[in-house]
Amino acid sequence: MAKTRTLAIVLGDQLDQASPLFDDWDPQRDVVWMAEVAEESTHVWSHQARIALFLSAMRHFRDSQRTAGRRVDYRELPTKSDRRTRVGSEETLSAALGDALERLRPEHVRVVLPGDWRVLEALRATTETAGHELEVLDDPHFYTTPADFARHAKGRKQLRLEYFYRELRKRFDVLMEEGSPAGGDWNYDQDNRGAFDKKRGPQAIPERCGFPPDKITRAVLDLVAERFADHPGELDHFDWPVTVADARHALDDFIEHRLARFGDYQDAMWTDEPWLYHSHLSTSLNLKLLSPREVVEAAVEAWHRGRAPLNAVEGFVRQILGWREYVRGIYWNYMPGYLDRNELGADQPLPDFYWTGETEMQCLRHSIGQTLRYGYAHHIQRLMVTGLFAMMLGVAPRRVHEWYLAVYVDAVEWVELPNTLGMSQHGDGGLMASKPYAATGKYVQRMSNYCGSCRYDPAQAIGDTACPFTTLYWDFLARHRDRLAANPRMSLQVKNLERKAADEVAAIRRQAEKLRQQLAEGSAG
Repeated sequence: MAKTRTLAIVLGDQLDQASPLFDDWDPQRDVVWMAEVAEESTHVWSHQARIALFLSAMRHFRDSQRTAGRRVDYRELPTKSDRRTRVGSEETLSAALGDALERLRPEHVRVVLPGDWRVLEALRATTETAGHELEVLDDPHFYTTPADFARHAKGRKQLRLEYFYRELRKRFDVLMEEGSPAGGDWNYDQDNRGAFDKKRGPQAIPERCGFPPDKITRAVLDLVAERFADHPGELDHFDWPVTVADARHALDDFIEHRLARFGDYQDAMWTDEPWLYHSHLSTSLNLKLLSPREVVEAAVEAWHRGRAPLNAVEGFVRQILGWREYVRGIYWNYMPGYLDRNELGADQPLPDFYWTGETEMQCLRHSIGQTLRYGYAHHIQRLMVTGLFAMMLGVAPRRVHEWYLAVYVDAVEWVELPNTLGMSQHGDGGLMASKPYAATGKYVQRMSNYCGSCRYDPAQAIGDTACPFTTLYWDFLARHRDRLAANPRMSLQVKNLERKAADEVAAIRRQAEKLRQQLAEGSAG
């Protein structure tokens, strides 16, 4: 075998067929290195479907590279019955890479920027110990680089998505007409807050495009069921895209069947309707099976062809060209310290029902039950149900982050951490979003049918039938009154609190504290 010139490290979220790792590739002397390691499934207690998605997509990518004529050094996780050898080396990424560096003795080691600070630091430490310098390449799957965002952020007193988003719209000429935003407005969010009729509900929701497991995926599902049986979640419904062909088919299906209604109902929720009009493309984007450019171009083309209205297309584009690029910039600009931010001083444990779905609160029971079943919930279920409750309860934001990273199949830390700790939990004090997203149970009632089957009344904050969301909302405002009163976007809510009688506020706070104690006593921490 020829001496190894370059060892190209391909991580589980870097499955890009056109990766810059392959530029100037020598098929005789360069090697693709990939490894399945238990650490990536256990550093947070990962959902079984999340583990299966990454492993299956990695194995399919491995096979595609071999078909393309590239040498691939690939380490599979052994089954329990086949762990007589290699025990230990499959447990951590560092151990697996160290073994590869010793065996292959490459002249150069390179990787595309990982999606996790922890992983990047582990790779750097391991290669340095082995006497190598790790070359880290920019990831062309994004429109921007961390350096682009750092330039945008420099000197600004406040960072806001809207300003960054407008810059990128102009820079990349997306939904622009002669230098102005298409339709005359930058943002059509006001048109994208529709709720379903409470009596009729959603009508004729298109069937989701799924991908039955092939031989490779079935083997992975068997492995996960054996090795990670004590992890949360289910595998019975696994049908996520795991190849480029699958991902492109899923994109075409979304554009054809759901994009047109996505805008109107992107914030709506409904019992036993997990998929609605959402794209379900975040897994493919975050694994790099799909390029954000091809996704955005497909959506904009649908608008040009009259197949989807502007409010739907702009709302979808904003999620990809806007939020996706923005949160990545926040992540790399403020890590590693960002992980430990806790501006609200939240210190409660995560309630046990987040791992079981066993709660009388129907919105949480449905959203968490759906998450455990599929590894999926859409952005409003994450922000305004599971996230909202945790923030108002006062859960330590790092514990909330670890749960989100564990249970959602599309979770990679660069995108999950700022969205959870920053936007959902306001743990960064307003760096990510200008206000905490606090609301009573009436918001959930307005945007869903969950409350109709719930024993709690979203209009009540005190008493046996009071909605815990409503109780915790007023308690949250009272606990953080001084901070929130100084926030222009929260001042009206604080004034509403001040209109309440002192004895009513005291009763609300007692009820909130009792709820907090009850949940803490039943939580593992």
